[in-house]
Parts: sequence; C-alpha cells; structure tokens
Amino acid sequence: MSLTDLLVPTYSHMLKALSGWLDKAQQQLPDNEAETLLSARLAPDMYPLSSQVRFSCLQAQEASFRLKGEPLPEYLNELARSGQNAGEEPGSLSDAQKQIDRALSFLKNLAPDELDTFASQPVSIELPSGMIFDMTGEQYARDWALAQFYFHLNTAYSILRNRGIELGKADYVQHMFAYLRPGTMPKR
Repeated sequence: MSLTDLLVPTYSHMLKALSGWLDKAQQQLPDNEAETLLSARLAPDMYPLSSQVRFSCLQAQEASFRLKGEPLPEYLNELARSGQNAGEEPGSLSDAQKQIDRALSFLKNLAPDELDTFASQPVSIELPSGMIFDMTGEQYARDWALAQFYFHLNTAYSILRNRGIELGKADYVQHMFAYLRPGTMPKR
C-alpha cells in the first residue's frame, strides 16, 4: 500500500468522524454548555478538547510536508501555536468545524500519488526537549504520523464521552458502513 493510499483516507475518514462527534455534542448540549465543552480536559495537565481538535487537524496536514521535506506553511505553525494556547482561547465549535473542513480540503487536493515517492526518504523529528528521531518516510508514517494523529483523536473522543456525549463505536468507525454487506445490519 502506498503512503498516499494509507494516510489520506485514514485522515479523511477520521476527521469526518471527529466532525460528526462535534455535531452530536452541539445537538446534545445546550448552547452555553456546548461552547464550554471545548475547554474540557481529561486531566489537569492535558490539553483541552479545543487543542485535541487543532492537533488532529495539524497532524493530518503536517505529514505531507514532512514526507516531502518541506517546511510547514505558516498557517500550520499558527495552528500548532493556537493548539498549545487553546486553554486560554478555546474558540467555538464553529471554529473547530472550520479547522476540520480546512484539513479535509487540504487532503482532498493532494494528488492521488503525491506522497508515494517518499517512503524511503529520510525524515527527522526534532522535539522541543532536544531529542531527534531519524527514520524513513514509511517509518515516519507508520510509527509517528498515525500514532500522533490517533492520540489526539482518541483524546478528543474520550473527552466528549467523559462529558456525557452519547457516542459509540459506530460513531468512531462510521466509514466502515461503506463496506457493510447488504442485509447484515442487525434489526433494532
């Protein structure tokens, strides 16, 4: 499987799921509670829901630039900064949906094979602590990019569930219904 075939559908499916979770939150909570939901955290030392959404959107776009060895555009650097400061400025659910829409649009506009030639190219990740990880593009996609994306996505899901939003596994893997064999959906 090529890097484009792995990353783009994965990011797209799960960002659409995240958007659906936020829609459900909006529907299930009064307006004033829905907006304060973005400040919710699982633990005091963790980033709030607003950061988890921003970081999910960042991760989905960042991989393309890292794989191609290109610097991140300023709008992604700003998204990273705003995610780090989202506790003070969580924004609105509408803002969160716009961030998801922008990430989905970015992914949709990638060429069908845009990332495929970078599987064996070197990728380095330097953390603020000074640690540097060196790997191939394939290792980066598998071991870093997807792991980071799912960490923030799962944390967002967990915050929503923790705050009483009615979500289930079908909300998490809604893209799987495209593969459902006709006539096999259980009757309620």
